[in-house]
Amino acid sequence: MRDPEQLYTVDEDLASETGDVAVLLHLVEGFVDAGGAGEVAAQHLTERFDAQRLVTFDVDELLDYRSRRPAMTFDSTTWADYDEPRLVVDLLHDRHGTPFLLLHGMEPDIRWEAWIAAVHQIVERFGVKLVVGVHGIPMGVPHTRPLGFTAHATRAELVADHPSWFGSVRVPASASALLEHRLGRWGHDAIGFAVHVPHYLAQSSYPQAAMSGLGQVEKLTGLDLASGGLEPAAREAAAQIDRQVAGSQEVAEVVAALERQYDDAVRAIDGPSVMTDIPTADEIGAEFERFLAQQDGDES
Repeated sequence: MRDPEQLYTVDEDLASETGDVAVLLHLVEGFVDAGGAGEVAAQHLTERFDAQRLVTFDVDELLDYRSRRPAMTFDSTTWADYDEPRLVVDLLHDRHGTPFLLLHGMEPDIRWEAWIAAVHQIVERFGVKLVVGVHGIPMGVPHTRPLGFTAHATRAELVADHPSWFGSVRVPASASALLEHRLGRWGHDAIGFAVHVPHYLAQSSYPQAAMSGLGQVEKLTGLDLASGGLEPAAREAAAQIDRQVAGSQEVAEVVAALERQYDDAVRAIDGPSVMTDIPTADEIGAEFERFLAQQDGDES
């Protein structure tokens, strides 16, 4: 394997002023991010706080352009714009001025091990004590109940206060999941929060999921990430969903069934956050497909 340091460049002037940074938050756009939990969170953070570009990865070495073609804009007679893919680490400061690092952009398609080794170099160079990730996963839960989450970490002590809703399962890997796994093997603390997003909303932007995930990061790290700033967008999304559910008796009935299932599970375990079984295709059926089609129509 070539030197992982060849995969990225560092703004040395900024690095010389940075010193140690306790937390690296990674919100990479990858395999699964239901409700855009990580993507919306990254957008919120970069818009709310002054982001200084500390590290830039060479996406030409990491991206399969034919698998995920970036968008271009054709305007009348010319190619006017190109959505240039990026994978970067920014230096931000929370509302109290505490520095933290934000790794965001496109998940690498190739050279995962080399990229993870590069992130490991960055973690060690800047004295990172804790690496934290957030993303959304689709679950059989209703949007009318509090969002739950699954916490996972490199050491059991890091998630001792959080219930486990899964046994042993095999799932397709992601670069972010492998990053957490490798960091643990190398003796670094890493934790992730998978927010449970109603899976009939998995393909939509769901700010509630980002707000919930950032809230967990705030509790864990003590950073003030202004997660409450997502509240207006969350209220607007909730109102839109309520209007769409009210307009479809079939969807309303499915949501009501999920509410009963959720409430029964809460009563059974007497806990605030639950993971219920994902409904089968027969249980969801055409109602959810119609619901998603309505959402796509509203967004176009």
